[in-house]
Order: sequence, then C-alpha cells, then structure tokens
Amino acid sequence: MKKFLSLVMAVAFALSTATVTLASSSTNCEVKSVEGTTVVLDCGNNAGDLKAGSQVKVKAAKKRAIEGC
Repeated sequence: MKKFLSLVMAVAFALSTATVTLASSSTNCEVKSVEGTTVVLDCGNNAGDLKAGSQVKVKAAKKRAIEGC
C-alpha cells in the first residue's frame, strides 16, 4: 500500500510540474504589422520574457465558421 501511495504521489507531482511549465511558457501577443517575412508583435508587459534571436512558435487564429439559417 505504501509503494502504491508513493507512486501516486510521484505521478501527481510530475503532472503538476509539467502543467505549470507549459502554462508559464506561453505569452499572448497581438500582431501589429506584417511586411514580407517580418511580423511585428505587441506582447505588452510580457515582452521581457522574450529575447532577441530566440525561436518562438506562433499559432494562427482559427477562422470561425459562419452558421446559416
């Protein structure tokens, strides 16, 4: 029983650590302009989290389906 409880606690700790890491690594930014292959983003107060030359992943906003009658 003690081994099982220890295993459950270890898994719970690992999942909570992974969740916090994933949540803290995302930053919401707004696209200000696009010129050729250059995109300018406004990240507000979160801009300090990013450094020049670092790679970032960008997701395009999903287009909403227009419902008909």
